[in-house]
This record gives sequence, C-alpha cells and structure tokens, in this order.
Amino acid sequence: MPLFYSFFKSLVGKEVIVELKNDLCVCGTLDSVDQYLNVKLSDISVPDPDKYPHLLSVKNCFIRGSVVRYVQLPAEEVDTALLQDATRKEAMQGKQQQQQQTAS
Repeated sequence: MPLFYSFFKSLVGKEVIVELKNDLCVCGTLDSVDQYLNVKLSDISVPDPDKYPHLLSVKNCFIRGSVVRYVQLPAEEVDTALLQDATRKEAMQGKQQQQQQTAS
C-alpha cells in the first residue's frame, strides 16, 4: 500500500484544510480517501465566505486528487518519527527491488 495513501487513511474522521490549485481552501472532516488521493469531506466551510458565497450551502464535497495543492493536517495527529521511519523503509524496499531487477 503506498505510503501517502495509508497515511491519509489514518486521518479519516479528522479535521483538515484542503487548498486547491485554484486558491480555494476548503475546511472539513476527512470522510474518505482513495489510492489517487481523491478526498471526500463533510461539514465543510470556507475561510472566506464573502468570496465564495455559493459554497455556504454545501455540506459535503468530493475533491479530485489532481487539483489539490496542499492538505493542512492537525499537528497533533502527525507522528513524524513514524512517518520518517515508514519513508525510509519504503525507500529501502525500492532500492532492493531495483537491485533484484538489475541482477536478473
């Protein structure tokens, strides 16, 4: 399972802020995420409702992963030591697979 996908799966039910490539920020509860990092948010709000009044009535949304610029996560939910360790393990597995392929 890809690292970022499994990491985001662990954040389901937490409050996140998703910044899109068109500069729109959407705050909400992470309901689900898939392998393409598409996200589904519930109880959404926007920081600047005067700029986006049409989003005031929207409660849930689906955001395609390819339009996401950043995802701001709650700091207390991120175990950086665990994430760094998982990243190192994934990098080592990639190197081992490359070595096995070149040896074949």
